[in-house]
Amino acid sequence: MDLASLSSSLLRLIQVHGTWIISVVVALESAGVPLPGETILVAAALLAAANNQIDIAVVVAAAAAGAIVGDGIGYTVGRRFGMPLLRKYGRYIRLDENRLLIGRYLFFRYGAAVVFFGRFIAVLRMFAALLAGANCMPARRFFFFNVTGGICWASLFGFGAYAVGTEIYKISETLSLVSLGLFICAGFALSRIIRRYEIVLLRQAERGLPDR
Repeated sequence: MDLASLSSSLLRLIQVHGTWIISVVVALESAGVPLPGETILVAAALLAAANNQIDIAVVVAAAAAGAIVGDGIGYTVGRRFGMPLLRKYGRYIRLDENRLLIGRYLFFRYGAAVVFFGRFIAVLRMFAALLAGANCMPARRFFFFNVTGGICWASLFGFGAYAVGTEIYKISETLSLVSLGLFICAGFALSRIIRRYEIVLLRQAERGLPDR
């Protein structure tokens, strides 16, 4: 669907259902459903810039609320079902109890960055909250970075699109590709480090996790 068609469809949806439709799409994407949450946010911001039927502040608030709620749902699902499923089926992808413990430890140490910056990375945006829940990231810490990340993301792309117009699509696509590339490289490097220093990381995890 091109920009004109998306904007026209979104305008009709907003006219019928209100701006909460933005929250729903963003929330579903944040909870793990493959929907174009960022594209919807940008399209709504461009509509706000093109006419007076939509308030950009309402668009940003709706997207931020959807991001926060959706990530909260993803975190809750991950916290409830993630670790049991990993313990049951993890052996099929070479995840034993020791590696699960290391994963929890790494998320305990660096999960805040994953939750906050994951909001800006196309693929990670759908799974960061689920991973945070599955790895038992402390709830208060998760929700703090969830809220700040959701607000910053919605403000950057919402107000950014409102200010610079359709060029935001090129900027957004470039940022997403660069971020995704860095994420893949970081994931590959992390897997190499874990394999090389698995025993050391396991000992640190055994000492460092407060609720083990």
